[in-house]
Amino acid sequence: MATPLPAIPVESNQWDQALYAFLVEKGNRSGSKRTVESYSRMLWRFFEHTTPDRVTPAVVLSYAHGIGLSGKPPSPVTIGARIACLSSYFRFLIRMGLVQSNPCDLVERPNASPSPARGLSADEVKRLLEVVPDTIRGRRDRAILLVFILTGRRRCEVMGMTAGDIEIEDSTVFHRYRGKGNKRGRRELPRPAWEAIRRTLDDCGKELETMALEESLWQAGAPKGLSGSTFYARFRRYLAKAGLQPTGLHILRHSAAKLRRDAGESVETVSAFLDHSSLAVTTTYLRRLEGVEDHSWERVAEAIGV
Repeated sequence: MATPLPAIPVESNQWDQALYAFLVEKGNRSGSKRTVESYSRMLWRFFEHTTPDRVTPAVVLSYAHGIGLSGKPPSPVTIGARIACLSSYFRFLIRMGLVQSNPCDLVERPNASPSPARGLSADEVKRLLEVVPDTIRGRRDRAILLVFILTGRRRCEVMGMTAGDIEIEDSTVFHRYRGKGNKRGRRELPRPAWEAIRRTLDDCGKELETMALEESLWQAGAPKGLSGSTFYARFRRYLAKAGLQPTGLHILRHSAAKLRRDAGESVETVSAFLDHSSLAVTTTYLRRLEGVEDHSWERVAEAIGV
């Protein structure tokens, strides 16, 4: 994948500098590399042959509904995403005093009904875990799956886990993470997930106590650590082998929420568990939850047979 933030030469014009600054700010605010990569691809492509001061509502409309690299007409969700990306950039330019208006304001956005979030049931999670082989790489993959399911963390947070993220206090293991919007958290790491991690560390001859803080936890079968894209490909194969529909890794986060709800947790507690801090009703609770022990994972672990 191309670097989302290419080096800006000294002689670059104000528009290239502004776009670079916008992407840096977007990355700092969202804390998501994937968000920056997505915005980068759309914006660099859009402004390849034009500049913000020449963009009209008609140009935005044409771009939003244009046929992309797939050769197919864009879906309402894609159209909305394109407009939202451009609109966010123009709001930044207005704030910087570089343009006076946002051409996206005059473009009607489609009524997109996103597909409902779907999570795997306890039985489906069991089927998924059962097809993971008892090999070095398989045990590593099982550990990753259990971390996803039992913590509900996002893809980058799980795949980027290092030795320095793990802390052990008495008999309780905690993990640190940096979530969306640069939100930093500290939560209990459920015992089945930790035990699976210890097994995969044993497979590669590692001990947490002697590992460098920046070392990946997922070195078994991948000495330099495992990339999200590589694990995603393996995950898709496991889904197929288990007779489950192909989908992305984010379904594991949905599954974590679903399993918590099925275990009797309230909607507010599940929202807090997922760090949905944009929900006003859970904001205060989220602050209290940071760093506390997790009293629900045992029921979830029991439901999926680990």
